[in-house]
Amino acid sequence: MKNYKRLGDYIKELKVRNTEQKAEKLLGINIDKYFMPSVANVVGTDLSVYKIVKKNQFACNRMHVGRDYRLPISMSKTDEEFMVSPAYDVFEIKNPEILFPEYLMMWFSRREFDRNAWFYTDADVRGGLHWKALCDMQLPIPSITKQHEIVKEYNVIQNRIALNQQLIQKLEETAQAIYKAWFVEFEFPDENGKPYKSNGGEMVWNEELQKEIPLGWKVGKLDDVKSSTLGGDWGKDLPIDNYTKEVYCIRGTDIPAASIGQKGNIPTRYILDKNLVNRKLEAFDIVTEISGGSPTQSTGRSVFILNKPAICSNFCRVIKAKKHFEMYLYCTIKYLYNAGMLFTYENSSNGVKNLALEDLFNEERIAIPKPNILKEFDKVFLTINSYINAIGMELELSNELRNLLLSKLATIEN
Repeated sequence: MKNYKRLGDYIKELKVRNTEQKAEKLLGINIDKYFMPSVANVVGTDLSVYKIVKKNQFACNRMHVGRDYRLPISMSKTDEEFMVSPAYDVFEIKNPEILFPEYLMMWFSRREFDRNAWFYTDADVRGGLHWKALCDMQLPIPSITKQHEIVKEYNVIQNRIALNQQLIQKLEETAQAIYKAWFVEFEFPDENGKPYKSNGGEMVWNEELQKEIPLGWKVGKLDDVKSSTLGGDWGKDLPIDNYTKEVYCIRGTDIPAASIGQKGNIPTRYILDKNLVNRKLEAFDIVTEISGGSPTQSTGRSVFILNKPAICSNFCRVIKAKKHFEMYLYCTIKYLYNAGMLFTYENSSNGVKNLALEDLFNEERIAIPKPNILKEFDKVFLTINSYINAIGMELELSNELRNLLLSKLATIEN
């Protein structure tokens, strides 16, 4: 293939150990190809045998490519040296004037590269990728000037993606901060637009919550602001018999993307006509994950539906709030989730964690605001959520543009 060269001819393996114990930070490699703090327990471990990674050097974990269908690999962009597992491979480019490190990292980021790496894995149950097989893989190496141009174009997109991700995070934090201020700290705007509690708003003691709440507010269960719940459906992969209605089906894993207005990898399924009528998501529905999670992540991730022609899977539930309580209920569930309080409403079956949704709604006590406060909160929340969705859709387009640019590397010319 024109311009294609053997990778092994341009890189060299490094085995520099942390013998002088200068490096203190231990990092692993995420499957999405970035360095992250290691979760390994290194108490009592001899860290002198761990490998050192310096700026513009690469590290990879070749052990599980066959299982994960991806090669965890990343390039260091920091001046600070750090450690990685002795089982990782560390390498660098022999001559950066011929092969630019950031260009090579772009090549490693391609979906096609991961598919090719998977093809070359061994027959082990985990599917390891031999070092020689990695070195025998080929890539196009245009002129160094062209490589720098490509990287510059790529970084423009990456910087835009990073900016949008930061904006979404700030907006989500703002929405949660406003919820906490209004409904936990009771600093919602009074008739003069000033924070209620700190500006002399009348408070009354409530025995059930064991704290003061604003005068005129009620106390009840989370269930008091809920209208109903619906189960999900999974349907069929393809249209068969009476399973002919094509829909998107939101799973727990799709909730992070869906909550910022992205389609992401939401699968298409085929369900019965009557199930579409009964289970189709409507505006202001709340989809909550009830099965899954991890030791460090509870079940209960939720997404607020604005306009989605979809249903949810069997491992989620649709929660319908009473009129005027839709945004309040969604933000309350999200607040409890972020605070780690949903861990207390979990049970386990066959090693899988499940959210006891009925217990959550019947046991969790809340201060129920006056209608005028809810109305004002709706305006604020919907404005913020609209911005989040708009930025999320732009972010999705930017990701598609980035992937398109990465795919085009295979046909790049000098």
